[in-house]
Amino acid sequence: MGKATGFLEIDRKDRSYDAPAERLKHYREFVIPHDDTTLKGQAARCMNCGIPYCHNGCPVHNQIPDWNHLVYENDWRTALDNLHSTNNFPEFTGRICPAPCEASCTLNLIDQPVTIKSIECAIVDKGWKEGWIEPQVPAHKTGKSVAVVGSGPAGLACAQQLARAGHSVTVFEKSDRVGGLLRYGIPDFKLEKHLINRRLVQMMAEGVEFRTSVEVGVTVSVASLLENFDKVVLAGGAEDPRPIGIPGFELPGVRYAMEFLTQQNKRVAGDDEIRAAPRGSLLATGKHVVVIGGGDTGSDCVGTSNRQGALSVTQLEIMPRPPEKEDKALTWPNWPLKLRTSSSHEEGVEREFAVLTKRVLGENDVSGLECVRVEWKNGKMEEVEGSTFVIPADLILLAMGFVGPRKQGLLEQAGVELDARGNVKANTSDYHTSHERIFSCGDMRRGQSLVVWAIREGRQCARAVDEALMGVSELPR
Repeated sequence: MGKATGFLEIDRKDRSYDAPAERLKHYREFVIPHDDTTLKGQAARCMNCGIPYCHNGCPVHNQIPDWNHLVYENDWRTALDNLHSTNNFPEFTGRICPAPCEASCTLNLIDQPVTIKSIECAIVDKGWKEGWIEPQVPAHKTGKSVAVVGSGPAGLACAQQLARAGHSVTVFEKSDRVGGLLRYGIPDFKLEKHLINRRLVQMMAEGVEFRTSVEVGVTVSVASLLENFDKVVLAGGAEDPRPIGIPGFELPGVRYAMEFLTQQNKRVAGDDEIRAAPRGSLLATGKHVVVIGGGDTGSDCVGTSNRQGALSVTQLEIMPRPPEKEDKALTWPNWPLKLRTSSSHEEGVEREFAVLTKRVLGENDVSGLECVRVEWKNGKMEEVEGSTFVIPADLILLAMGFVGPRKQGLLEQAGVELDARGNVKANTSDYHTSHERIFSCGDMRRGQSLVVWAIREGRQCARAVDEALMGVSELPR
């Protein structure tokens, strides 16, 4: 370990943000990074625990104590190599991952975990700045070909690993740009898209071919992929949104969160209004906005609505308000249930918990939302008598999660078996579906989850495909 007493001498200091009044004026990232001296001190806080519980918290199994020590020693180049050995895209996870590794950190027992996420992001950002990140072109081609359907984090990780193993990889993406959830599901103020673009340049130099505006199951058939490729990987997302099913939900002012977020990302990318909004422009400007759903997607809707100039933003959550602080003795080192306030929440929102929506008010369009307060008793929800109330609303955004992948087209044609939740059925040892030449990974297989989980599954699936093609694989799991 870099400094045996570092955690005793140095307090946790995470990255700060630009003031809300300033960052609401634009859609750029607003995190203020540390300088190298501060980062060295933060890395010195790592205790190099006998059992590194941070490994348990990190889905891709980043070797966190190792690269913390290397940063402390100012060996940034080796730290970058170590980081890339487990994670293809640390600049993504270093920005948008909720950092379960920090929740698992031993120092989190006293609410002072190592700033793992900030250090991870600093390592890879320095790697790009210094020109250390270059294409890893395979020395030999295998003559084998793989089609990867979906260009989100799972598809990108899988494709990059397979290309580095020497296979010819083609990624099919139904949208006009590559990136999936990274491109159109996450606002630019959390992840600027030039970060994706430079990875795509690297991957194309490594031999990956990208085909955009091609929807497998519609534009091209699954049968044609099976005819032209040795293996097919289904790496799409869990894109089927959870419906609300209350009276009035069909009114024009009730829209799904992904439609709202995608439109704004397209505007930031420079698309004209018609291209950004094929179903009509969707803006929060001058409106009372209600976001139904208390997760990250709902938070992204809050931040985007405020930047568009909403008159008010209210976020509803059906579950009770979580505790401000978790009971460490009960939860650590696992991910705790506690109240989480995002940077978007800090920019302005009214948060309501234990609220059930009853009906949307309005004739030709939305005018309000009728709700009732609920109590949870023995795991069951009960409405509180006499607690009905109305929230004024001009725009209602549905951010209640997803029920699984869309079945029409791709999955219907693939004919693969689905699990009880409606996801593609495949295990995590070989990622094989019920079709001998089709594999699946990421949200299409596990259901909606984190970007870091998608990267892990993409990497593991790549190894499974490589092994199926060659009989043996040197790719890491």
